[in-house]
Amino acid sequence: MKKILLIILGGLVGIYILYFLFVSFVPYSEGTRAGELIKFSHKGVVVKTWEGEISQGISGAQIFSFSVLDKEEEVIQKLKEFQGKYVKLTYEERFDTFFFWGDTKYFISDVEEEQSPHFNRN
Repeated sequence: MKKILLIILGGLVGIYILYFLFVSFVPYSEGTRAGELIKFSHKGVVVKTWEGEISQGISGAQIFSFSVLDKEEEVIQKLKEFQGKYVKLTYEERFDTFFFWGDTKYFISDVEEEQSPHFNRN
């Protein structure tokens, strides 16, 4: 009986490890999005994650929410600096996320300040 329970438990742990590796290393999509950076914060009670939003339109009708992994220190610093500015984000979409990574499935790997197509800021 103990042997069967150990086999079942080992199988479940193995499946979880395979799932974690799949989510970690197999991206669903990659791309870029541009918009005004309207929110960037470090939130959470037990596990803190970096979360942000860009507005992709004049009225703010389309909001793109994203997460940034803690290891992306340069991206975090740039996002803090570019708050309220028009930015272009390079992201990787995952099949799923884990509570210690962030709230969304979109993870930012690069950020650049861009010229807004709506307003000419000099």
